[in-house]
Amino acid sequence: MADHTAQSIVMGADPDVIMAVIADFDDYPTWVSAAREARVIETGADGKARRVRFELDAGVLKDTYVLEYDWADDGMAVSWELVSSNLQRAQRGRYTLVAQTAGSTKVSYELMVDLLVPVIAQLKRRAEKAIISSALHELKKRVEG
Repeated sequence: MADHTAQSIVMGADPDVIMAVIADFDDYPTWVSAAREARVIETGADGKARRVRFELDAGVLKDTYVLEYDWADDGMAVSWELVSSNLQRAQRGRYTLVAQTAGSTKVSYELMVDLLVPVIAQLKRRAEKAIISSALHELKKRVEG
């Protein structure tokens, strides 16, 4: 993924447990602070979410958008791309899971967001870093809690 922000964290759980939390979109509003709604609007032949509609409220940033997901066959990664949005021109992201020892997994998150309004590159990177950090720590808390 060119021109993106990335960060990793180690979680105390096996990859399948972490991926199950990531894939449970209906539950996002209970643990993702900015998510007001996450609703699967299309599933693939494998039964996994293909398109998901989100309502985001992060204070000054409010958006309704749809992401299309691509799940790795080995269950160790998921990527997504923006389909539609009120504020974003593009969004690409990816979670990659790498098992460490039993009950421990390194979770990497890559993200690129492009807004419809011009934003200075340095501010954009700072916002992406904040989004990634928050997402990883909320995921870790949910997985390990």
